[in-house]
Amino acid sequence: MPAPRTVLLTGAAGGLGTLMRDLLPEYGYELRLFDVRPVEGEPNAITADLGDRGALREAVRGVDAVLHLAGISLEAPFEKILRANIEGTYNLYEAVREEGIGRIVFASSNHAVGFTPAPRGTDPLIPIDTPRRPDTFYGLSKAFGEDLAQLYWDKHGLETVSVRIGSCFARPTSVRMLSVWMSPGDGARLFHAALTAEDVGHTVVYGSSANTRLWWDLTTARALGYEPRDDSEPYAEKLIAEQGELDPQNPAHSHLGGHFVTDPPIWPH
Repeated sequence: MPAPRTVLLTGAAGGLGTLMRDLLPEYGYELRLFDVRPVEGEPNAITADLGDRGALREAVRGVDAVLHLAGISLEAPFEKILRANIEGTYNLYEAVREEGIGRIVFASSNHAVGFTPAPRGTDPLIPIDTPRRPDTFYGLSKAFGEDLAQLYWDKHGLETVSVRIGSCFARPTSVRMLSVWMSPGDGARLFHAALTAEDVGHTVVYGSSANTRLWWDLTTARALGYEPRDDSEPYAEKLIAEQGELDPQNPAHSHLGGHFVTDPPIWPH
């Protein structure tokens, strides 16, 4: 698939969106920006909610693909997750279908499989087809997004790459993150591969760098043409000295979802 010329970037004001605004143009993309919050320094960005179907329809019109990063990225009351992550993602897919756009790259999350035990010692890496075990309403919304993507591929021929992102920051900040970290540079490389690979149908991949302490299998990501270049290991000695090794008896350390599996539920109030 030739590189899309114009890509709609939703969630452009968020942490990951801000990183990709800087990095993706290096691959030749012209980005159209969308967020519920104003995008600093970008007067032409579209400021609208994912619940605004008219604004979404206008936003996707004429683009070649969509990189969907928008939504609530932490646990929240179900009503908020429902509106932003579930209904909002559905609204986007409908707008893309109506405008005849061919591909979405969807920011899924490791929290869609958060209750999966992390591998230890010589255990095999977690495969992409491990049963989904969401750890929160947030993780549940990402499982929904993957199923929605499959439906729109099977029913409408709309392609999606669902990327189960670990943690994408300039550097890892915890010992757990040594296993799930994706450097911003590798994030851009993975999104570029997801936007340009041929015949993806609906493909689910894990999103991380080539970490020495990696927990999951990157085979489907590599099949897209993704070649990670970074590794969290240079940060390991300092983080372990500060925080200690992971405790296999602590569920927040022994499951893919980290503290999401142990935090109290967020009830409506």
